Amino acid sequence: ESRAMTHQSAPLAAPAQTDAGRQVAQLRQVLALVSQIAGRDAAPGNEDSDLDENARIAAAYEDAMPILRRRFDALAAETAAWAAAGVAALIAAGRDGEPSKAAAAILADELERALTRLAALLRV
Repeated sequence: ESRAMTHQSAPLAAPAQTDAGRQVAQLRQVLALVSQIAGRDAAPGNEDSDLDENARIAAAYEDAMPILRRRFDALAAETAAWAAAGVAALIAAGRDGEPSKAAAAILADELERALTRLAALLRV
């Protein structure tokens, strides 16, 4: 009987709002790193707009239906996994010389598309 109570109370303890914003912020940091490897200049002044969008995503996540939250979480986790694999491949390639700017550019483009899809899921 106590197991059922513990099982039911666990989802209530999850800090969903901050997680969604943090997930997007982390993906943006990976995008910035990969863009730098690709030789792309970071657009100056984007930090404030990125913070604003992260906050909008976090708020939209909190207000979203559970099915949309699960879809967001699945897409964010999938994106983080392949982005980590891509960065690891770039690092491994860099050990033998310079990491491929073309490969980094492709990864950056894919990350940008994934971030757009994440925001679109929540209609931000």
